[in-house]
Amino acid sequence: MEKRLKQDLDTVRQAFDEKKISRREFVKYLGMAGAAAGLVGGPFGAIRNAFASKSITFHGWGGTVAEAFVKYAFTPYTKATGVTVVNAAFTGMDAFLTQVKASIPPGGEFNLAHLSAVYDYARYTELGFGVALDEAKIPNLANVMPKMVNTLKDISNGTLSAVPYDIGQTGIAYNTEKISKADAEKLGTKLLWDKNLKGKISSWGADFRTNMWYAALYTGQDPNNITDVNAVWDALREQRKLIKKYWESGAELMSLLANGDIHATTAYSGRVATLQKQGHPIAYMAVPNTYSWMEYIYVLKGTDLNVAQDLLNFMLDPECSIAVAEAQGYPSSLDPTKVPMPEAVQKLPAYDPTGKLDGFLFAKPAYWNSHQVEWSEKWDRVRAGA
Repeated sequence: MEKRLKQDLDTVRQAFDEKKISRREFVKYLGMAGAAAGLVGGPFGAIRNAFASKSITFHGWGGTVAEAFVKYAFTPYTKATGVTVVNAAFTGMDAFLTQVKASIPPGGEFNLAHLSAVYDYARYTELGFGVALDEAKIPNLANVMPKMVNTLKDISNGTLSAVPYDIGQTGIAYNTEKISKADAEKLGTKLLWDKNLKGKISSWGADFRTNMWYAALYTGQDPNNITDVNAVWDALREQRKLIKKYWESGAELMSLLANGDIHATTAYSGRVATLQKQGHPIAYMAVPNTYSWMEYIYVLKGTDLNVAQDLLNFMLDPECSIAVAEAQGYPSSLDPTKVPMPEAVQKLPAYDPTGKLDGFLFAKPAYWNSHQVEWSEKWDRVRAGA
């Protein structure tokens, strides 16, 4: 019976891969087959893993982002395969990297991480924490925007240790009941230094890059090639006098904006989308050279690649990816010229209908990583008032 079940599941899997049946029909069949045989099967070849109980750990951003992943990706995947996805949240990129460094071996207790920005991809890869994914086992990767895939491959010599999952920006959010669209667009980046907003301005305190990026724009410089770093630090000291509070998480950002505690701030585009969906009077502004980034799911060394690649392919399925995008407020990494996007995704901040991402400015990994220690320490002192 087990042999026949495997054959039937392989047939259904092939039909799914060839898009002859929907993902919903596929998952439904797996559940029926498992109930009939007293087994839990798995898609994309996981049935061959001797039906053993497995788990994989996913570290992410928490809050509404985690809720989206759990509801539309992890729970359906576990139901379909029996593989438990342990959802965990990290407190910050640098802190998480420190934890990974301390793990023995790397990836032993850390499997997948929802990382942001290409400089972190470079950091993890250069430290030898990455893997070489088998792209043939992640067929849905073919639908991802080429610029996102190629950007990562350029860093890891043609291989991938992660799959791009969504696109976002850290732009400028403002309260439309306190600041008009005309005034915001007239000021642009200068809105974050508007003395009329003293005590009502905020920024992401935990990240030196975000603050230096906008200080560079404020002082008329290229964020990826700052020629007068003293002017940047002077601008941040000037801004500090206007700051109500530096936010430390996306949840705190949303709380400050929703409660009216702040009127203008650097902000994650997806969190602004969530606030807008909730009916708060918050607008999002992408100034020229807005800090743009991709988020990707990085697979750490020591992880079971068969399970990881199964899960990644499941998550890149259009039905899953689009549902997560709508829920978390960040456009999917899927190319909209290959996979039609619903209106709800098209309206999200940072959505690019061309799929080319030509107007998106990403942080250059080599540049920012080379100044990591020096500038992060300097930012801590400036933020503290030094």
